Amino acid sequence: MDGVLLDSEHVWDEVREQLVKERGGRWHERAQRDMMGMSSTEWSAYMHDVIGLPEPPEEISREVVRRLEAIYRERLPAVPGAREAVERLAARWPLGLASSSNRELIELALELLGVRELFQATVSSEEVARGKPAPDVYLEAARRLGVEPTRAAAVEDSHNGILSAKAAGMRVLAIPNRRFPPDEDALAQADDVLDSLAGLTAEAVEPR
Repeated sequence: MDGVLLDSEHVWDEVREQLVKERGGRWHERAQRDMMGMSSTEWSAYMHDVIGLPEPPEEISREVVRRLEAIYRERLPAVPGAREAVERLAARWPLGLASSSNRELIELALELLGVRELFQATVSSEEVARGKPAPDVYLEAARRLGVEPTRAAAVEDSHNGILSAKAAGMRVLAIPNRRFPPDEDALAQADDVLDSLAGLTAEAVEPR
């Protein structure tokens, strides 16, 4: 969701950095990249243990989610063509969402985007044992869809996301995040690389 349907990675970054400035932690330039793909349990623990926020991880997560919800309700940072891309693929296949976002943010964003009913399964990485780059969230999405992971395709923008979907055995279509691009070694593992959601068609998804 983040980075594919929503241009939101920098919003997460800004919210967490602002919270750190307010609460007296030690923000550093690799913090955002370190946390990309982590589940809410993992990144809130990182903000407590590494960044040094004094509040318990559960409270840190709740506060970040509260601030993001307010931003999304005011103006959802949707990627151009996101809704149309979902509609195109939903007309052909059952869709699942495997996201590192908190459950509340998944539900809110899909509702505001007007595509909630087009997803037959949604999984937050907080609902599985490990966040990306581990394959857990993608394996659970496939399980809920009732399909073998090797019969599924994943659309990813990030380094850890590509590694996660590939580790699950899926065909991976990469649309590189322009703000936080995946490293070349991760990008090399993608089965296809697209410039934008405009190129995310049924033909692109089908193995050649």
